[in-house]
Amino acid sequence: MSTGRPLSAEYFDEWYTDMVASPVKDELVRRHLGLPAHLLSTSLLSWEAVGEVAAALRLSPGQVLADLACGRGGYGLEVAHRSGADLVGVDFSAAAVRQAQEYAVRLGRVARFRVGELTATGLADASVDAVMCIDAVQFAEPADAVYREIRRVLAPAGRVVLTCWEPVDRGDERVPDRLRSVDLRAGLTRAGFVDVTVDERPGWQAVEAALWQEAVALDPGTDPALRALQDEGVRVLEFGHRIRRVIASATAN
Repeated sequence: MSTGRPLSAEYFDEWYTDMVASPVKDELVRRHLGLPAHLLSTSLLSWEAVGEVAAALRLSPGQVLADLACGRGGYGLEVAHRSGADLVGVDFSAAAVRQAQEYAVRLGRVARFRVGELTATGLADASVDAVMCIDAVQFAEPADAVYREIRRVLAPAGRVVLTCWEPVDRGDERVPDRLRSVDLRAGLTRAGFVDVTVDERPGWQAVEAALWQEAVALDPGTDPALRALQDEGVRVLEFGHRIRRVIASATAN
């Protein structure tokens, strides 16, 4: 969820680099999310949820899928593999992009990854058939710019699927500001999308809570990735009951 600061690309470069040497952190996340051993997770999407995202995107073989804030590429590569789509991943961390490229090669899959911002992807107008963004729209500044960028790069009738967290009460100042500002329905609607749906997924949230509880209880030793996971767990458990887990989908008008 990464609720803390800073948010610079340099910070995330270090964060991703630390993960390379942390098999314990990856094992813990995969176990709680029910992910196969090969899948490199960046966020908190379970194996069941990956299937839901793939279905909501409605991709056909040969179409182009953009995975924004792709991280190490695991989720985008899996969805593209299931659908037969071509994948282009975008992340503002050069370390993440490099790891995603290496991961695709290890899997024997063809994909493109590039450095870019959520609000300035560098992709051409109407150049992709679908967009997915897993647990990252809260990082966009200004908040509405990410929805406009997604609409710009999507071809007419293209699909977008977003997962994130939203506040139960937008006036609750105990929720971090950038999560308090997340309103997927409003953002997608203002950007011109139609058929907007936003659904709550309490089961996903329960899985995440169990992960955070184990992370908080462990001894990270000298493992910086494990310590970062623990620190995040401490923060999230303070306000986790004040947010709701959601998935949104929409169609470009």
